[in-house]
Amino acid sequence: MRPTLKQLEAFAKAVHVPIGYLFLTEPPEEPVPIPDFRTVADQPLRGASPDLLDTVYLCQQRQEWYRDDARQAGAEPLPFVGSLALGADVIRCAASIRAALGLDLEAQRRLPTWTNALRAFIEKADALGVLVMVSGVVGSNNRRPLDPEEFRGFALADPVAPLVFINGADTKAAQMFTLAHELAHLWLGESALSDASAAEAPTQAVERWCNRVAAEMLIPLSVFSAVHDPEADLRGELDRLARRFKVSTLVVLRRMHDAGSLTGDAYWRAYNAEVERLQELPGGSGGDFYLTLGARVSKRFARAVVSSTLEGRSSFTEAFRLLGFKKMNTFKELGNSLGVAF
Repeated sequence: MRPTLKQLEAFAKAVHVPIGYLFLTEPPEEPVPIPDFRTVADQPLRGASPDLLDTVYLCQQRQEWYRDDARQAGAEPLPFVGSLALGADVIRCAASIRAALGLDLEAQRRLPTWTNALRAFIEKADALGVLVMVSGVVGSNNRRPLDPEEFRGFALADPVAPLVFINGADTKAAQMFTLAHELAHLWLGESALSDASAAEAPTQAVERWCNRVAAEMLIPLSVFSAVHDPEADLRGELDRLARRFKVSTLVVLRRMHDAGSLTGDAYWRAYNAEVERLQELPGGSGGDFYLTLGARVSKRFARAVVSSTLEGRSSFTEAFRLLGFKKMNTFKELGNSLGVAF
């Protein structure tokens, strides 16, 4: 029995595709609208899920709104966007990014958890002018979770409104590396979709360079070599150094490899075993709604939308669309949590 039009409409809505797609002889291949550096077994990935595409489109819409709003306010181009060149010295570039962000490795070490370290890292990027959006779902739809196996993050380079999206379904420690990797893309002045993994060496030159810069940004090799004990038990040393630097154990493994204390098959056995162990760990629980909302859309973006609306430059309808909710009370509470007077 053929489905009715109503049933087709319901199915199209459930799988998040236009109903017209269901009448085609084969599904169309919709390309990702930014350079796609994701790979599987060193081969470029083809296609993207509706969840990934909708997330990219939503971030582009938010970026466009913020760019226009910032320009109307007289914003100047940010000097760090596009300030580095591919192939430049990794140590010098990582130090330059750390200095611009004001990242203090000793202060980071004293933070109690990875969550605190990630929040502090995001705040540094936000203060510099980067829109950092962290979400594990499409928009605000908790029934559309994002898959970290499909992508870990992306960067949308722009001289006025640079944006980084981090897949919040990934672990907090892994998100630290993703943020560092995508920031490296912004310093190159290039948009990119990534499945950045600290432990691997991608085939694309730009991804290899961004991985190396990210690792050096989070754990300078000179500092790592001074505190790493190659003779220690691997499990204990991984956990100790991950806690010290507030990064994923996979980043620590990468630095062990870079330092020459774990190489060849031993390195890949340890890496694969650690991936399996991390996949079996339970996920975290939800937190404060307004903190989560601010993280999803970036505090810098949320403050701009709330302020624009209260000043009459944007409508409440547009604000609700951009921020992903529909209630006036939510808007008021968000403004209060961001310190924007209502």
